[in-house]
Amino acid sequence: MKQVSIRVRWADMDAYQHVNNAVYLNYLEEARDTAMVGLFGPEALDFVLAHVDIDFRSEVTQDDGEVTVLSRVVGYGRSSVRSREVVRKPDGTVAAEGGAVVVPRDTATGRSRQLTAAEIALIDAELTADQTAGHDF
Repeated sequence: MKQVSIRVRWADMDAYQHVNNAVYLNYLEEARDTAMVGLFGPEALDFVLAHVDIDFRSEVTQDDGEVTVLSRVVGYGRSSVRSREVVRKPDGTVAAEGGAVVVPRDTATGRSRQLTAAEIALIDAELTADQTAGHDF
C-alpha cells in the first residue's frame, strides 16, 4: 500500500467551490502510479488504464488544504492488475473511493500482454504483506 499527500489547488475547484469530480481521477491516478512504480519500478509506466470507478462520499474544498490518497493492489488476472484507492480529508473522512484495472503493454506492439512470472511474484508478495499488515484502508 502506498500513500500520497496532495495539496488541493484553486484550479481543482468548480463553480460550487468544491473539488471537481474529474479532478478526483487525477488524485487516484497519482496514488496508483506511486503504488505501481513502488511495486514494479519504472516498468510500471508501461501499464495503461483499462477501467476506473469512483464513489464520491464527502466534498473536498480548498479549505481542506490537502488530501491523503491511499492505493493498494487488490488482485490480478492473466493480463491485468486491480487496485483500490481511497481519498481522505485531513480529519480522516473518506471523500472518495475507487478502483482501477491496469493492463501491461507490450512496448513493441502497443498491445496488452500477459503478466510475467516475475510481476506475478511481486504482486503476490505485496498482497501477502498487505494481508499480514491488515491493510484494508
